[in-house]
Amino acid sequence: MAKQVKRLCRSSRQRLIAGVCGGVAEYFNVDPTVVRLIYVLISVFSVAFPGVLVYLVAWLLMPRDFD
Repeated sequence: MAKQVKRLCRSSRQRLIAGVCGGVAEYFNVDPTVVRLIYVLISVFSVAFPGVLVYLVAWLLMPRDFD
């Protein structure tokens, strides 16, 4: 039996903007809403700019899943 390798990709099923949080949620097998809430809390407490920058970089670097 071949073991399927898990890859971190932007989600095409759980996307609101670019699918970054949805992809992270699918990778860790958690609810996308939890990942989005954690992302928002981290962004708010870091004065928003670093959170937006991290999201944009992830959007550019994470491959899109084509499922």
